[in-house]
Amino acid sequence: TPYRGNEWRRVINMLSYAWRAFRVGKKLDEQPDVIIGTCVHPLAALSAYMLSTVKKSRFFFEVTDLWPQTLIAMGALSERNPVTLGLRCLEKFLYRKAEKIITLWPNADDYITSLGIPETKIVWIPHGIDLPHYKDIKQYDGGISNDFTLMYLGAHNLSNAIEVILQTASILQAEGRNNIRFVFVGDGTEKPNLLKLSRDLNLQNVDFREQVAKNELSKVMEEADAFISCLRDIPDLYRYGVSLSKLVEYLSAGRPVLFSSGAKSSPVEEAKAGIVVPPENPEALAQAITRLVAMKPEERIQMGKNGLKYVERHHDVRVLVDKLEGCLKVG
Repeated sequence: TPYRGNEWRRVINMLSYAWRAFRVGKKLDEQPDVIIGTCVHPLAALSAYMLSTVKKSRFFFEVTDLWPQTLIAMGALSERNPVTLGLRCLEKFLYRKAEKIITLWPNADDYITSLGIPETKIVWIPHGIDLPHYKDIKQYDGGISNDFTLMYLGAHNLSNAIEVILQTASILQAEGRNNIRFVFVGDGTEKPNLLKLSRDLNLQNVDFREQVAKNELSKVMEEADAFISCLRDIPDLYRYGVSLSKLVEYLSAGRPVLFSSGAKSSPVEEAKAGIVVPPENPEALAQAITRLVAMKPEERIQMGKNGLKYVERHHDVRVLVDKLEGCLKVG
């Protein structure tokens, strides 16, 4: 993990950026009614709290990552590490000072209340999507062509366990299921390793492509008969649910989703928009893909419709704006 052995240097860097952000904000003439501190890391949110005291603004805390819990779950920090203890104190301080705590995870209240914070302060506002951006995607026909295309679209990094998808592709290739192909679109630190693994496995059913611009996404996504995503097997990290913008984008395309995760809940499962299998289990994923391909096109079409309806209800930015405005109202 990139954090191990570099904890203090990273804390100093984060503190430096947070201090600069505070100084810039302090110089601005605006007197906002509300300042929302976003936890890209807690020191960034601390600078927002400090600014709210100077500007005499209400302070809201938006939790986009559970610090330090995420780092502990991933093995980057131990429970007794001084950095962990410091981050834990800062985390509780920000929770107490915030008028409202906005979280991306549906079950994050289980974690936050365990720290002695009242549930009434917590509001779930998940990742939003601007659905008109997806209106140009060709309507899904259920995948009736000769080839069935599974697409991964997003960052090629360690947390996404893409090598599991390649191992799954190897299983299906060995079984002679030559009509199933995998397309990977994007970039990231793990891409060179994934390309090497693909060559080592002699995969003929895999296509790696470069990252595409946002305005080209619809043309790429409409090639997919289904989307696929995998997470690491880290129970302590995903016990509070998942918050992946990637999943919301997949569901917005109106296609089924294969999701490999041990999370307590997921949009794919709740929406009945695809198939969920245990994490880091290529055999289970291969069986799920075989099952999906064997379905009638009408069944896959219904999964795609279910996902789109779920996004409209829970992730449409127009719905979330109303929820945020309600949260910001006094009284």
